[in-house]
Amino acid sequence: MIEPKDFVSKKIQEMPFSGIRKFFDVANEMDNVISLGVGEPDFITPWAIRERAIYTLEKSSIRYTSNLGLKELRVEIASYLKRKYELSYCPNNEILVTVGASEGIDVALRTLLNPGEEVLVVEPSYVSYKPCVEMAGGVPVVINTKVENDFRLQPEEILEKLTDRTKAIILPYPNNPTGAIMEREDLEKIAKVIKEHNIFVISDEIYSELTYGERQHVSIASLEGMRDLCVVLNGFSKAFSMTGWRLGYAAGPKDIISNMTKVHQYVIMCAPTISQYAALEAFRSCDKEVAKMRQEYDMRRNVMRKGFEDMGLSCFEALGAFYLFPSIRSTGLSSDEFSERLLFEERVAVVPGTAFGECGEGFIRCSYAYSIKDIKRALARIEKFLQKIR
Repeated sequence: MIEPKDFVSKKIQEMPFSGIRKFFDVANEMDNVISLGVGEPDFITPWAIRERAIYTLEKSSIRYTSNLGLKELRVEIASYLKRKYELSYCPNNEILVTVGASEGIDVALRTLLNPGEEVLVVEPSYVSYKPCVEMAGGVPVVINTKVENDFRLQPEEILEKLTDRTKAIILPYPNNPTGAIMEREDLEKIAKVIKEHNIFVISDEIYSELTYGERQHVSIASLEGMRDLCVVLNGFSKAFSMTGWRLGYAAGPKDIISNMTKVHQYVIMCAPTISQYAALEAFRSCDKEVAKMRQEYDMRRNVMRKGFEDMGLSCFEALGAFYLFPSIRSTGLSSDEFSERLLFEERVAVVPGTAFGECGEGFIRCSYAYSIKDIKRALARIEKFLQKIR
């Protein structure tokens, strides 16, 4: 007799579960665990955003919006992208409101790819890129970035992986898990290669508000000749502490956004209506709250990095997002062994670097989107663990 699992496609059966979620399913069942693992802000969503959602729920009929999203919100997104990142998009047909940036990744890939076409996936990177490429019928081709380059993508690394089947590249900066960024001069170098070889860019910029020091995020789409070769993905989860609101957006050439909307309308209809109204308030009145959160993250970043360096773990200076990616090679343990033993022996949850690609071996991802109290407690436990295994 046929079993239920036999109805599942081979592609999905062979696809692994997320290396993050699988690991934290174990951690969630344990007591007294300090987690540095989940990429979720610990700040409460700003009150003005929550108040707008409450008002909308009380006073409005909550109905479907346009497939593209509320026109009013798309106008605000266009204004935000212009003033922040020098990007110009028409709210009528070049912006699509999505269910988080994650849906944007999926829809962009399904829109772009024909069966067998290749997508360059820059690693270490967010765990969903390769599975989404495969589910869209494409072939992921990994580019391994290097710590000696601060995990910044190099033009020669793109050239090494190009074939006549290369269709697109996913650009994941500021980067999860490393915290790496790409500055203007870095982007200009790779933009030259991209234009010469007609590669389309899916630029995941969900952490664009979280860069530190004097550096400001630069979108590759703002460079000369790149606008029509890019779709820019962003959202509200990280900058505005709105993870559970599930709201993002894609901006790009109208022919790309129009066809992305076809996919979106059949599988989603529209992004959550209450979240869209709340997001209007995020853009209109929450710049100061975002700045305060960024300042707090910066302080936590410095505390955590100094803690790792003081205990002898090398850690390059991450300049974006809210993660550090310290090397644990000096311990002689693999990333999985280190993370598992740290969890069971000292009750600290981190993510093995291999969850983000093979080149993550020898590293762990630690989020500083947690209170300074928890960060210091976790660092003390990690130091105790290191003293035991050295």
